[in-house]
Amino acid sequence: TMGLRQPLLLCLVVDAVMGFAGPMPRMLARPNLNPLTLRLPSMPSHLTAHRRPRQTFSMQYSSSSRSTTSSSGSTTIPDLNSLRGLSDNRTPEEIAKEARELIEVGLQLLAQTPPEVGIRRTLVGVQAILRTTRDLVQKFQGRGRAPTAEELLEEAPETLRTLFGRLGATYIKLGQFVASSPTLFPPEYVQEFQKCLDDAEPVPFAGIKKVIEEDLGQGSLTSVFSFVDETPLATASIAQVHAARLITGEDVVIKVQKPGVEELLTADLAFVYFATKVLEFLNPDFRRISLGDITGDIRTTMLDELDFYKEAKNMGEFRSFLASSNINGVMCPQTYPEASGKRVLTMERLYGKPLVDLDAIRAYTASPEQTLITALNTWMASVVGCSTFHADVHAGNLLVLQDGRIAFIDFGIVGQISPRTWQAVEGLSQGLVVSDYNMMAQALVRLGATSDNVDTVSFAADLKRVVERIERLDVDVVVASSGDEVSARLQADDEEVTQILLDLVAVGQSYGIKFPRDFGLLVKQALYFDRYTKLLAPDVDPLRDERIRSGMKRMADQTDMSGDVIDV
Repeated sequence: TMGLRQPLLLCLVVDAVMGFAGPMPRMLARPNLNPLTLRLPSMPSHLTAHRRPRQTFSMQYSSSSRSTTSSSGSTTIPDLNSLRGLSDNRTPEEIAKEARELIEVGLQLLAQTPPEVGIRRTLVGVQAILRTTRDLVQKFQGRGRAPTAEELLEEAPETLRTLFGRLGATYIKLGQFVASSPTLFPPEYVQEFQKCLDDAEPVPFAGIKKVIEEDLGQGSLTSVFSFVDETPLATASIAQVHAARLITGEDVVIKVQKPGVEELLTADLAFVYFATKVLEFLNPDFRRISLGDITGDIRTTMLDELDFYKEAKNMGEFRSFLASSNINGVMCPQTYPEASGKRVLTMERLYGKPLVDLDAIRAYTASPEQTLITALNTWMASVVGCSTFHADVHAGNLLVLQDGRIAFIDFGIVGQISPRTWQAVEGLSQGLVVSDYNMMAQALVRLGATSDNVDTVSFAADLKRVVERIERLDVDVVVASSGDEVSARLQADDEEVTQILLDLVAVGQSYGIKFPRDFGLLVKQALYFDRYTKLLAPDVDPLRDERIRSGMKRMADQTDMSGDVIDV
């Protein structure tokens, strides 16, 4: 007996195949196929005692029958060619082989998923889908007619974003991945998912306390911490942060994974990955855009974020990079391994203000301009001189401390740049310095051209328009007051930064150029720094300022570009 979980998964496979195959007009039934029968074992008797009599369920691919129900009550699926689209050149034998592989993948994923989590997530998913569908129907009810296909397509990005928000932590993170990946996803979805906020409710401290004690292997918090503030400093979908003090006296912050998050993400991501595999099975065209590979990478990346050992490792590598490069005035929080684990990360507590808090920077340092240049030089040097670079340098992750130092925090999202991408970035930078848009076009063509026949002259002209838009960017400064204090901050505008990146991607795609994701991550961080420059050092041109150019050139000259990844 396979037990309960395997039959449930196989039923899901059948349901998914039938659900997706049913409405697709291109899937035509064809005869003369060899039989392939898969019989599902029955559920355990204690789970079926109050149900109707047990039936055997089978999928039969028969050369002599196209019926959907056999005389014995078994279900007979149409022949394998019914799963072939007009552009599908697979043979029936290849389809049968892929079907078996699909089931094996599903079984492997299900084995990693606790059954109670899968059932709970199914119920949450059904509820979220019903609510979102109801909202969409109500939106169109007042028009007195059914919506057109075009209207439904226009509503799709907002509807999907709303659904993701209702589905919880995993899908919020997926939405943020979409928002940060304009080289992979359509622009209307990238723009809409900028609104996918990670503003989850905090978990009661009792649950957090239990995670800390379990992860550190201690019977009580007091064996490690003399104090832990039960009110979180910050909370997100995956973790929340609490102020604390070690028994040795150091002030720290504890990043704690929320209870049950790992099981939740494992179950959700397994479903998303399996669903893409089903889509690729039903329509091989999806393989040409590497849908399964992209989803697999997303799954790996997000599950990696659950391992705080890896974030601590990223921070340690960045600190080593700072020390080996003799970079002064920049720091990264110290971690405490004896008070950390896979789900708990304890770091020294920092006291400072975001890089865009202009008044605070002026209070902490005599030269905001030099502070910015130091931050920018450090980040660019880390791109070529460290094994990973910080891939989320929005204002909240760059602090100016009370002693004037700059702190890079939150290394949950990091990137790695290939030599090919770095060479394109160098060519792009050199072209920008001398306003040679042909040089820029040629660098980008070498990076991602899918054809040898790119009109670089026209491409250069379109690149010029994108660059001119960047140069015209205005900085919005928000003045806020609290009591006797008045502060000025840069208006966060991720949408504008993303829109510029989307423009660049769209221009490239119009000439058959596909940019890798590491290029998109890199450019987006550079656009963040461009906005910081306009606030803190409006007279500085990063591409022409010798203090920045010499620093980047020195680090590039010291970097070995022969490997697949740039290492320290």
